[in-house]
Amino acid sequence: MTGVTANTPSVAARASGSSFYLAMRILPRDQRQAMFEIYSFCRAVDDVADGDAPRAVKRDQLAQWRRTIDALYDGQAVAGLEGLAQAIKQFALRKDDFLAVIDGMEMDAVEDIRAPALDTLDLYCDRVASAVGRLSVRVFGLEEADGVKLAHHLGRALQLTNILRDIDEDAGIGRLYLPREALSRAGIVGNDPATVIAEPNIGAACAVVADHARRHYADADAVMARCARRTVRAPRIMSEAYRRVLEGMVTRGWTWPRHRVHLSRSHLIKVALRHAFI
Repeated sequence: MTGVTANTPSVAARASGSSFYLAMRILPRDQRQAMFEIYSFCRAVDDVADGDAPRAVKRDQLAQWRRTIDALYDGQAVAGLEGLAQAIKQFALRKDDFLAVIDGMEMDAVEDIRAPALDTLDLYCDRVASAVGRLSVRVFGLEEADGVKLAHHLGRALQLTNILRDIDEDAGIGRLYLPREALSRAGIVGNDPATVIAEPNIGAACAVVADHARRHYADADAVMARCARRTVRAPRIMSEAYRRVLEGMVTRGWTWPRHRVHLSRSHLIKVALRHAFI
């Protein structure tokens, strides 16, 4: 299987201007290259999950990615993934974390997620976000225990922020990631995405998710406070940028129409510079 390499123009273009891109640009070259290889892998499997192919085809494509990861860990050369193979070797990246990301993408590929139970949502966040964090903290050089804890909390915080930011776009493709417990507390029944996001009390459900995200940000802050500063520069940038988006959405409110909240490039640069030289 030919993979998507992290140094191709398409990948650089897709990352450019994002908080991820700016956070990774401050890293030493070998760490930066490894992170873009991880990013490229994640984008490739995400494209499978979000693509227009029939579900059976998506499952086959993700199964092929599992075989490709197996091949890399067996020491086989895979065309287009030489950079990822180097990152795996240099930073002792764990196979289980790559497979967990694929498992998360398969949750989206096999059926549309709609108002999952909170435990299911947490599993989804672990696979599509915290697993990526577990790969990343090894590149950043964090001590094992703190690295796993940071990946756990910051991954979930970022993913929950994404879920809140993208509720309208996700509903447009038949998905609803707001947990059923939060909807129930808000007095909202059913799981039809278009109907649920138009409910007048949707803000109460979103507030529950926002509170979960805030707690994870706080726990991530506690981990980063005790880590060597050089190892957490990139995650600090990601945390601050995404938390600003979260608080911007809270300030905006959740009633329709919901304009998309994002940080301008100038604000992203300021955030990056704040942490680049500590």
